[in-house]
Amino acid sequence: MLNRLSLPTNALHLLGLAAAIAPGLILRNPAVGLIGGAIYVLLLGSNPISQSSHYAKLALQSAIVLLGFSMNLGAVVALSSTYAGVVTGYVLATFAIGLVLAKLLKIDPITGGLLTIGTAICGGTAIAAAAPLLKADPGRIGVALGAVFLLNLVALLTFPHLGTWLDMSQVDFGAFAALAVHDTSSVVATAAIYGQDAAEVATTVKLGRTLWLVPLVIFLGIWRNGERGGDALRRASIPLFVVLFIVAAGIATWVPLPDLAVSSAASISKLLLVVALFLVGLELNRATLARLKGRDGLFAVVIWLVMAPLAMIGVMAVSS
Repeated sequence: MLNRLSLPTNALHLLGLAAAIAPGLILRNPAVGLIGGAIYVLLLGSNPISQSSHYAKLALQSAIVLLGFSMNLGAVVALSSTYAGVVTGYVLATFAIGLVLAKLLKIDPITGGLLTIGTAICGGTAIAAAAPLLKADPGRIGVALGAVFLLNLVALLTFPHLGTWLDMSQVDFGAFAALAVHDTSSVVATAAIYGQDAAEVATTVKLGRTLWLVPLVIFLGIWRNGERGGDALRRASIPLFVVLFIVAAGIATWVPLPDLAVSSAASISKLLLVVALFLVGLELNRATLARLKGRDGLFAVVIWLVMAPLAMIGVMAVSS
């Protein structure tokens, strides 16, 4: 897991990593975990954990599955149905606005496409899925991922305060975070800071938004690469952790689980979320910070600033 270093250096890195993640684990605050990881890697100058993004993904997906054990499947279905129209409107509006904005700002079509897709669906995951279909080079992918990462950080640090200032309910804030924040990890973390109920709502609505990856991949496969419908369909698949989350919610609904088991699953889920965000923070570097510059950075910020209020309006319309 740690890069090849001498034993004393490994020990120092382990102690440093433990000290950096400890505040987040003690406070059970994903934002503190993210900041700890970011500060550590910026001070060190390099990420000491190889494949940290892979481990962050595993920690996040495990956290989401465990969160399912504290939810009712009927409530999950009801929430998904309630916000299905808002999610659909948000995704389609983002694509339309992104297309117009990219032309106005004269953004490279591939970079603009990646940033629009990341804003519309699920940040880095959507960008990674679309990049090979758009034949994006590493430079364009890096710009898109860097911009999304930094905007996730801004949302994580500001949205919970915004929700408190606006006196938003747990349900409304969870739905808002599920739409207005890019990556799934940051969505769940932002909502978890606001409250457990907000985290459950955000997870459910966000997973519904994530499922838009399936038609996106099919569309891009046919339009950009001339794939046959069957080939494009095979390329698209529902993520396994989404299925496991639904299974966990089903078990919690129909099997009388002990209260201790449910509370333990929720506690471990929150700790795993802190770990996931800490590992995400380790991905921050000076090059990432530099990517939010110029027209590409302006495009990423503007489309986010346009869509976030629209997400708020959609959520409030549903709750009214």
